[in-house]
Amino acid sequence: MPRKQKSMVVMDTKTIQRALVRIAHEIVEKNKGAENMAVIGIQNRGAYLAERVAKLIEEIEGVEIPLGLMDITLYRDDVQTKLEQPVVQKTEILFDVVDKVIILVDDVLFTGRTVRAALDQIIDFGRPRSIQFAVLIDRGHRELPIRADYVGKNIPTAKEDRVKVKIKEVDGEDSVSIIKQ
Repeated sequence: MPRKQKSMVVMDTKTIQRALVRIAHEIVEKNKGAENMAVIGIQNRGAYLAERVAKLIEEIEGVEIPLGLMDITLYRDDVQTKLEQPVVQKTEILFDVVDKVIILVDDVLFTGRTVRAALDQIIDFGRPRSIQFAVLIDRGHRELPIRADYVGKNIPTAKEDRVKVKIKEVDGEDSVSIIKQ
């Protein structure tokens, strides 16, 4: 008999918006402005969060921020071991990353393997001045020595729990839930 899953909402529309506003302000403060900055979101939900963060930085600083998105599927270290055929989405970085401050954005930081793949892909585009990482949720359980520079919310989870991020642009609502297994 399958075990019953229990879901608990930990962030709603307002708390997600507050977290993104705080992250945008922290990015501007740490970098003393937005000069020579670009934002790149990891497909799928990280790309939408990156778009929101870039807009917030633009509102704060009054400058346009280059925005890119990336699919790291083919850069994953487990792409060869997965049984199903990977679904590859687009990578669209239409600006030069060389000597830029890159703000990499994703929805959830878990093992660190997605971020490692994203770093490899960015470096294939050129050598940025720096790469900083912003994430909506840090749930722990790292397998690699990776940490986020900007975190919306730290959520302690069991390794077998699932963190479900819903984004208005994809799911029709903004929320973050923990699904206990």
